[in-house]
Amino acid sequence: MSQITIKVGPRSYPFVCGNGEEEHIRSLAAIIDEKYQQLGSARSPQEAQNMLFAALFLADELAEARETANSAVPDADRSAELEAEVERLTKAEAEARAELEQARIALAESEEEKREQNDLFGGPEAEEAMADRLEAIAARAEEIANALEAPSPAS
Repeated sequence: MSQITIKVGPRSYPFVCGNGEEEHIRSLAAIIDEKYQQLGSARSPQEAQNMLFAALFLADELAEARETANSAVPDADRSAELEAEVERLTKAEAEARAELEQARIALAESEEEKREQNDLFGGPEAEEAMADRLEAIAARAEEIANALEAPSPAS
């Protein structure tokens, strides 16, 4: 055990502490002295009352620190709410991924059907050639119809 002297306000106090705790106790005493000094000209002639006010300043700071610490940690209800939201979003993501996969399959099937149609008709070039032939046949049919409708030279 060690015996040290700490100073708070105008007085010094003997204090017994464990070996190695001397600096820690002195730093705590310095904090108390700082709060004591905040009393300024409002100090009472009674030393015990001044120490009480310094202790109240410290207790106020401690209460604020505890309140801040407690508000920083989410309560159990909020934690459960957040976990439920995470689970809901995870399910929604899985459903969206499944829908995306179905859309990819449908697109692949559609592209395959289109390829099969092109194979059946010979692709875009064959379709164009067939259209040209059909137009030629239609033009020839029109010529024949016009020839049949025209008056004969013998009449």
